[in-house]
Amino acid sequence: MNWDDARIFLALCREQTLRGAARVLGVDQATVGRRLASLEHALGATLFLRTSRGYSLTAAGEVAMTAALNMESSAAELQRQILGMDDRMSGVVRVTTTDSFAIDVVIPAIARLHQAQPGIEVQLQASTQMLNLSKREADIAVRTLKPENPDLIVRRVARWSSAIFASAAYVQAHGVPEPGTAFAGHDLVLYQPYLDSGKEVTLGSEPITHGRIAMTCTSGLL
Repeated sequence: MNWDDARIFLALCREQTLRGAARVLGVDQATVGRRLASLEHALGATLFLRTSRGYSLTAAGEVAMTAALNMESSAAELQRQILGMDDRMSGVVRVTTTDSFAIDVVIPAIARLHQAQPGIEVQLQASTQMLNLSKREADIAVRTLKPENPDLIVRRVARWSSAIFASAAYVQAHGVPEPGTAFAGHDLVLYQPYLDSGKEVTLGSEPITHGRIAMTCTSGLL
């Protein structure tokens, strides 16, 4: 008995008439009758008793039904497994970002990803080093700077607020920087990767041209 025979046999078991089985299978009655006769001939046994109330299983038919149900169950399980393979993702994904962005954005996103796709392992590198995605040094980079490589796919994943801070003692000693002065007369603590980017560095849209750089750091947490 092959799976096509089993489908027709089970449909007739459940519907108990050629017409009902044909309707379920989407074929005509003659096809169901012909396939049943062929199956009984191949097995050398009568599987159904033809009665006025429809088709009822013989003892041989009961045995055949058990085998056919097992085939049906195996076919359904195979389909579930194949569909599951398409839906489930697995493998290693290398993500690079800064330490502060990792805490605020990336790690919460990884937690949500793990709930949805537990087969994915994320290797997170929290660093100011700008890894080269084109050279496969990482798979995904989450940065505050837009890459210049036109071949990379870029998506905005979050909005991140920033501000300028000073201690109360500093403000008392030096005052608050005035707009348009480019931080003249003020000491600045800057994020080193911004300086290394080669672009004009601004704080709150104010250039730092006249400010004094007192310290730089590579951590966004300091």
